[in-house]
Amino acid sequence: MNQTIVSIDWLFQHIGDPNLVILDASLKQNQANLKTNFSNLKIKGARFFDLKNIFSCQDSDLPNMVLSPQYFALECQKLGINQDSTIVVYDNLGIYSSPRVWWMFQLMGHTNIAVLDGGLPAWVSALYPTEIYSADSTTYKLGNFITNYNAGWLVNQSQLTQHLSDTTAIIIDARKKARFWGKAPEPRPNLRSGHIQGSINIPFTKVLHSGFFKEKEALLTLAQSSNLGKKRLIFSCGSGTTACILLLAFQTVLKNPMALYDGSWSEWGIKN
Repeated sequence: MNQTIVSIDWLFQHIGDPNLVILDASLKQNQANLKTNFSNLKIKGARFFDLKNIFSCQDSDLPNMVLSPQYFALECQKLGINQDSTIVVYDNLGIYSSPRVWWMFQLMGHTNIAVLDGGLPAWVSALYPTEIYSADSTTYKLGNFITNYNAGWLVNQSQLTQHLSDTTAIIIDARKKARFWGKAPEPRPNLRSGHIQGSINIPFTKVLHSGFFKEKEALLTLAQSSNLGKKRLIFSCGSGTTACILLLAFQTVLKNPMALYDGSWSEWGIKN
């Protein structure tokens, strides 16, 4: 699979492929206060990718921090994911948390993964097969997934600090404009308002339309109007989720090197 974003029709046509793994990355809650009508529904055969409780570091004081390569591999194996698996990930809001999972797999060296454009709402609208989540936890045949960690996809606080004084990178904040400019309170406690010094604001909603990614022409126009040039793009948000929406969108139209600041404002904005 050479695509990073696939349509519901593509997935329906390939749903019987033996190496295909469909991951449901839906969140029960989100900081954007978005609601879904499909909280207990999934694409038939999808496996739940628990971003909050399994695929985020539970030992960190920060939300949503990525797992170590070792533990990421172990949890993927439990989901029956193999080295040759073709992965399609979706969420029940259309496009919200699924790009975060796409980024995780890029970081871990597995590039054969795509995000389902329109997500579960589009799939349901097309009357494609779904099923109700069972109360019983499903077990899968242990996969042989291994990681090939690609550090270029991740920036930590120390690395980001180094970029503040150079001109080789642009820090892009995906939060709403009001939060970026400190005119709206942060939804998480103990965080000051405002933004990272020198960063620019492109709210993640700018690359979406009705739960789908905008067309490439519109994304390219947005990138050009934001004067991104050929610099390295470092994406940030509240806790590293919606920043991945921007990252994936621009990855489809730009060749700039890109990375995620995983700690995002949850780390940078901590009150001293």
